[in-house]
Amino acid sequence: MSSSPEPTPLWDLPEPKAEPARKAKPSRAKTASRRGAQNPAPENPVARIVVDIPLTHLDRTFDYRIPEKLHETAVPGCRVRVRFAGQLVDGYLVERADTTEFTGKLAYIDRVTSSEPVLPPALLTLCRSVADRYGGTLSDVLRLAIPSRHAKAEGEPPAEPAPTPEPPETTAWEKYQSGPAFLEAVAERRPANAVWQALPGEDWPRRLAEAAAVAASAGRGVVMVVPDHRDLTRLHDACVSLLGADSVVALIAGLGPAERYRRWLAVLRGAVRVVVGTRAAMFAPVADPGLFVVWDDGDDVHLDQHAPYPHVRDVLMDRAHAAKGSMLVAGFARTAEAQFLVESGWAQPLVAARPELRAAAPRVTPVGEDFDVARDEAAKAARLPSVAFEAARQSLAGGFPVLVQVPRRGYVPGLACGNCRTSAHCRRCAGPLSLPGGLIDGAPRPPACRWCGVPETNFHCAACGSVRLRAVVVGSKRTAEELGRAFSGFPVRTSGATEVLASVPGKPALVVCTPGAEPVAEGGYGAALLLDGWALLGRQDLRAGEETLRRWMAAAALVRPGTEGGRVFVGAEAGLSVVQALVRWDPGWHASLELAERRELGFPPAMRMASIEGTPDAVAGLLDDLALPESGEVLGPVPLGEVDEDGNAERERALVRVARPDGKALAAAVHAAAARRDARKASEPIRIQLDPLELI
Repeated sequence: MSSSPEPTPLWDLPEPKAEPARKAKPSRAKTASRRGAQNPAPENPVARIVVDIPLTHLDRTFDYRIPEKLHETAVPGCRVRVRFAGQLVDGYLVERADTTEFTGKLAYIDRVTSSEPVLPPALLTLCRSVADRYGGTLSDVLRLAIPSRHAKAEGEPPAEPAPTPEPPETTAWEKYQSGPAFLEAVAERRPANAVWQALPGEDWPRRLAEAAAVAASAGRGVVMVVPDHRDLTRLHDACVSLLGADSVVALIAGLGPAERYRRWLAVLRGAVRVVVGTRAAMFAPVADPGLFVVWDDGDDVHLDQHAPYPHVRDVLMDRAHAAKGSMLVAGFARTAEAQFLVESGWAQPLVAARPELRAAAPRVTPVGEDFDVARDEAAKAARLPSVAFEAARQSLAGGFPVLVQVPRRGYVPGLACGNCRTSAHCRRCAGPLSLPGGLIDGAPRPPACRWCGVPETNFHCAACGSVRLRAVVVGSKRTAEELGRAFSGFPVRTSGATEVLASVPGKPALVVCTPGAEPVAEGGYGAALLLDGWALLGRQDLRAGEETLRRWMAAAALVRPGTEGGRVFVGAEAGLSVVQALVRWDPGWHASLELAERRELGFPPAMRMASIEGTPDAVAGLLDDLALPESGEVLGPVPLGEVDEDGNAERERALVRVARPDGKALAAAVHAAAARRDARKASEPIRIQLDPLELI
C-alpha cells in the first residue's frame, strides 16, 4: 500500500520566477501619429486652399501640405477636404507651390473629393472680381458659380466638341442702326458693347440665336441669360434650329442635380460653345467666350437673392471686359443702368429707324381714368371704357385673342372703406381684408382676413365708422369673371402665379394675366387692355415708373402692328412721361429722364450705394466701424416695419452712398468692417447689399 508523499516544506519551494516588466502602451495620440505619418509630395507640395466657410475675416487662401499619395490627383481647381479649426470642411485647391510663408507646421490635405478641375483660373478670377465688386466673400460666390457634385455624371466620358457652325444669315439685323456693325465686330473677334432695343413683335429669340451663331462661327463661346423658363424655352429652340442640338446647352435650376451637373461639365470640358440659361448661367465656364447677352435686364429675377447679391448684367459686363469679348444688353424697354452705359460711351444703342418702328408698333391709346373712380367697385365701366370695350369686341370678331393685363392676381386682393378709402383691416390681428370669392348658400362669401383667415361679417371703418367696402384693386380672377359676363360666348383664360401659360392659340379668346405672365399668341393679339395703371405707378418704389413701362412694353410687344389693326389701351393719364414713352414707343427717352433724376437724387447708377439692414445695435456698430472715402454719405438709419410707442423698431436700414469712382473703395470698406465684425464673433445678423434694386 503506497503512502502519499510528504508535502514539501514551504521553505524548500523554489522561488517564483520574476515576470518580465511589461512595456507601457503608447498613447492613442502617438499611435495615430505613427499611423498617419505621411510624406509630402515630391513636387510643389504646398497647396493653397479656399475653404468653404462664409466668414468675412477668413476670406483668403490657406496653405496645406499635399501628401505623396495625393500627388497625382491634387490638381489645381479640384475639390478637396481639409481639417480647419478641428473640423473637416470642403474647399478648392487653387494653386500648388513649392514654398509657403507660414512659419508653423502645415497640416496635410485630408482627401481629394474629386480630381475634376471645376475651378479653372478664369472662373476663379471672375469669382474673385465679383466678390470684390459687391464687398462679399469668395466662398459665397463659388457657391453660386459651381453646382453641387454628382459622382455618376462626373464619371461619364466627355462628349466630342461640337463642330464650328457656318455663319448665319443676319439680314434681319439691318433694320437696326449699327446692328450689322455690331455683328461684324463679333465675327472678327473684336470687342463691342451694345444696348439693343427690340422692335415690338420682333422674333427676339431668333435674333439672339443669329448673334450667337456669328460668335460660334468665329470659334468663340457664348453665354445668354434670360429671366424665366418660358423665355429660355423659346431661346433654346431658336438656337437649336440654327446651330443644332449638340452645339447648345440649357442651364436651369429645375433640371435636377445630376442633369444640371452633367450639362455644366459639358460646358467646362469644351463640348459646347453656346450656353443659354437663367440667372445661374451667368457663371457658365465656356471656353474662349466672345459674346455675353442678357435679355430684359430690368427684371428683378436677374438679381441673385443670395450673398453677395450679384446682378446678371454686372457679372456679364465683368466677363466681357476680362475676356475682351462683346456684351449685348437687350430688351423691349431700357433701364436707367443700360442708359448709363449708352451715355457713358461704353455701349452703342441698337435702335430701329422711326419708319420701321411705326410699321411694327401697335396703336397705343391712353384712357386716363380718375384715381378714385378706378378704385370704385360700383363704377366697373370706368375700368373698361367704351372705346377699349369696342376695340376688344372688334378683335374678337376678327378672330384674334385679346390680352388683358391686371396688376394683381386673385379675386379682390385688397379692400378699403367705401366712404373715406381707408384700408380695411381685421379687428383681431390688424391684417388686410379681402374677398375670397365663391358662394355660401347662394350668397357671396363675406370679407376675410388674409393673415388669420377669420371672416369679417360686421365691418365698421375705424376712421369714419362707415360699413361700406370697396375694392382697392380688382384682381385677375375677378376681372376674368367680369369680362366673361361682358363678352359672353368667348372663352376666358387666366395666366399668373402658379398658372402661367407659355402660349395660347391664335383664336378669339380673352387672356387675363398679371404683369410678367403674358403668354405668346400665335399671330399676335388683336388688342391689349392694360388696366389699373395707377396701381403700378403708385407704388412706393424708386423704380416704379421704369418697372411700369417695362411691363407695359412687354405686353404691348405681343400685339399685332397698328397697320394690321393692333390696338393697346393703357389705363393711365396721357400726360405722364411713362404713358408718353409707351405711346411714342421710345423707352430710351424715358430712360434718359430716369437717369437724370437719379443723378439729381444721388441714386444708382449715378452713384454706388450700400444698404445695411439689421437690428439697431448691429447697424449702428457697423456704421461706427465703417471707414468711408471722402465722398461717402450715410442716410438714416430708418426703421423697417412697425415701431413701438417709443419709436423703436426691431430692424433698421441705413443707406451709404459714394461717388461712382469710389465704388471699389466702398466695397472694400464694407468688406473690412464686416470682417472685423465676424472676427469679434458678433451674434446679431446683418445684411449688406451693394446697389440694391429696392431703395424706397
